[in-house]
Amino acid sequence: MSGVVEGYGGYGYGSSVGAILVLFILLVIITRAFI
Repeated sequence: MSGVVEGYGGYGYGSSVGAILVLFILLVIITRAFI
């Protein structure tokens, strides 16, 4: 059971980091487009 919870925790952490990465990349693309 603890393994399942740990898996979900790792997935949640990974998805959060992925979302931040995508937002950062989009911000860079938009900034370069305006410049």
